[in-house]
Amino acid sequence: MGIIKEFIRDEDGIGVVEIILILVVLISLVLIFKNKITSLVNSIFSKISKNANQV
Repeated sequence: MGIIKEFIRDEDGIGVVEIILILVVLISLVLIFKNKITSLVNSIFSKISKNANQV
């Protein structure tokens, strides 16, 4: 019974919950701004490709 009480009082699990919440927020932002992120990345890669030929 003491092991269960110690497990409940242990606060190491709070870090896991925080990490999961941060991941959920980041994934949500990526899904919301997916089109803008995709167009930005495509624009950057096209500029890199154009300028790579000049070097």
